[in-house]
Amino acid sequence: LNCPAFNSFRFLIKGSLAGAAVYVAYDQGLLGSGIQGAEALRKAQETVPPAILEWTNYLGWEVRAAQLPPTPKFDFSLSASWNKGVHKVMSALSVAPTRACEYTGEGWKYVKDLMK
Repeated sequence: LNCPAFNSFRFLIKGSLAGAAVYVAYDQGLLGSGIQGAEALRKAQETVPPAILEWTNYLGWEVRAAQLPPTPKFDFSLSASWNKGVHKVMSALSVAPTRACEYTGEGWKYVKDLMK
């Protein structure tokens, strides 16, 4: 359908869903500090498997707990990863002048060898 009223209705629905998703993420602490995000992840890991089991029972699907995949375990520290990245960048910047001199010397040597 290419009706302007239908397109604006779709836009309003999509905007409302996006706004609701941002509100839920903010309300659950996902947009806060790393501690709040870790707490929200822990809550989700405790809540989601029982909710899936409850819905499958409600829908009449015969699902045993052994058939459900285990909840993934995240061993990820955002602050440690950030610090590791900062150390890598600073290390690369600290050796950059030395490497630039080495590469310049190799380049001049290559050009001199070509001129012979």
